[in-house]
Amino acid sequence: MIGTRRAWHHGMALQPVSPTINPRPRWGSWISLILLLALVWMWSAADRAGNQPEVAYSTVYGWIHEGKVESVVLEGKHLSGKLREQQPVDNRSVRTFRTLVPDDQDLVRELRDRGVAIRVESSDTPVLLQVLYSLLPWILILGAWWWLSRRARSVMASGGPLGGFLRRGKRFERSLTNDVTFANVAGLSSAKRDLEEIVQFLREPDRARRLGARVPRGVLLIGPPGTGKTLLARAIAGEAGAPFYSITASEFIEMFVGVGAARVRELFEEAKRNAPSIVFIDEIDAVGRMRGAGVGGGHDEREQTLNQLLSEMDGFDRDTRVIVLAATNRPDVLDPALLRPGRFDRRVVVELPEAQARRAILAVHTSNKPLGPDVDLERLAESTVGFSGADLANLANEAALSATRRRADQIEREDFTAAYDKIVLGDPREAKLRDVEKRRVAVHEAGHALMAWVTPEAEPTRRVSILPRGMALGATHQVPAEDRHLHTRAELVARLLVLLGGYASERSVLGDISTGATHDLREATRLASQMVAHYGMSEGLGPVYYEHQEDQVFLGQRVATDGGTSDATVHEIETEVRALLGQVLARTGGVIEAERAKLDLLVAALLDRETLEREDLETLLGRPATTPDALPVTAPIPPSSVAPAR
Repeated sequence: MIGTRRAWHHGMALQPVSPTINPRPRWGSWISLILLLALVWMWSAADRAGNQPEVAYSTVYGWIHEGKVESVVLEGKHLSGKLREQQPVDNRSVRTFRTLVPDDQDLVRELRDRGVAIRVESSDTPVLLQVLYSLLPWILILGAWWWLSRRARSVMASGGPLGGFLRRGKRFERSLTNDVTFANVAGLSSAKRDLEEIVQFLREPDRARRLGARVPRGVLLIGPPGTGKTLLARAIAGEAGAPFYSITASEFIEMFVGVGAARVRELFEEAKRNAPSIVFIDEIDAVGRMRGAGVGGGHDEREQTLNQLLSEMDGFDRDTRVIVLAATNRPDVLDPALLRPGRFDRRVVVELPEAQARRAILAVHTSNKPLGPDVDLERLAESTVGFSGADLANLANEAALSATRRRADQIEREDFTAAYDKIVLGDPREAKLRDVEKRRVAVHEAGHALMAWVTPEAEPTRRVSILPRGMALGATHQVPAEDRHLHTRAELVARLLVLLGGYASERSVLGDISTGATHDLREATRLASQMVAHYGMSEGLGPVYYEHQEDQVFLGQRVATDGGTSDATVHEIETEVRALLGQVLARTGGVIEAERAKLDLLVAALLDRETLEREDLETLLGRPATTPDALPVTAPIPPSSVAPAR
């Protein structure tokens, strides 16, 4: 499980191979200096011209005729000069001037007759500066490209101008990866059995070749987030003692067309050079989605990258000992060409841990934590049905933080309880409810708890609270007694009864309903829709599966998406869902009226103590309709098992 990662990561760190950085040549500094001097010269020339005010030619000619000009400089069509004394021009006094000279043959004669000192300068730009002006833009462009190329090569050690964009696979040293083995992975025994064949092939390739067997070229790890897919891939590399290349599929995709395909080629070439090796592509659905399903046809960057990945996997020789591992939690969106035999031949399902695996994962994550005598990991594992390895790691960490806030020396049971509530329900809210709102929340949650208590097929109630936490003003928390894998119709109806218990309780006790049932109604509608359209639990529609989805992007309404379901069928599905929910609500209302005395007891206790544990519920209501041991085996409870009042 991913929850066991602390077992190996806490004691040592994985370090990528350090690249060799070549020293940079110094001639780039000389180019920069030359460009800087040229810019300074041009700036100074412009500054000198800007210091001399522009004066009209007629005014200048009048000064010359009156003998007021001391000296001039002729430079092509420009004439600049100095006056014998300051003269007023445009509300200012000037001593120097500059003007444009027309084709006037009398100007030089007039200057000579008035005794003006004349100096003539060439207006032609030096050849060196002319060449510099013409090459300056190209020098700047090439200089910027050279700098980016050198920087990318020095950082990524890629050896080329695009190396910084191409090289993203992280290779870990063989000696470091060997410490990560299957022994560090708690649980997942079935997944580890499937992957041991890969390890045997990398260790002893001749053993399989003797019998004509060919190891799968690709293995797809499928499972919910946080179940340990990445850790399993590293464990395979550690067991086999092979180099491990890890990359996220989204890193293949760049804004530059063709870069993703080039990055795939570079990664596989390096893996082949260091065979036997393992290439691990995390979240492969980012690049392996079904082609032609979106805008852009087959020419966008993602599809080109996918095509290159398919070609590379086809290009493996029989003797090439390179195994491609990929992980995803959405196998339904992958392209069929990616899953065909010869590419990802094998699929390994990485499931959520069951009770014994959760116990082992908790032991790993609490091995370096001081636990109090009241902490029972066995009981804690039983109460965390549906938790992944990452969730269990977070639970242990939050419990340690809770003990730290209490300034305690040990982590006690109350810390795990607080951590559990924080993860499932959220942090306590600062909002203070008015008395009338607090009573409504108590009535709502009492309705949930009562229906769960008196319904035989419902999951056991663990706690009822009207303390605002996270987005909920109150919550009724149910925990299944064991790991479950199937649901019956009776159990799903029981869940609907519990979900609508708060709504029916408000309507019966307070005579009105509120917005607090929003979450309950949404979950009840979703579950009823699945029962009718997916599970064949409707007498009207019969045992048929309809791909019935909501929230269409363009239509903005509920539609059937299998291409063969008519609008009339969609309407019939909605009618059946409405009828099912109506029947459940009527049954819920009848139970609320029949058990009104127990409901009032729960409301009064919640208003007094705000939180009731299972022991408190047994004191108030007696034994539940069904003990946990007598519950049938059903599937894990999704997040909707927490029924908050909003």
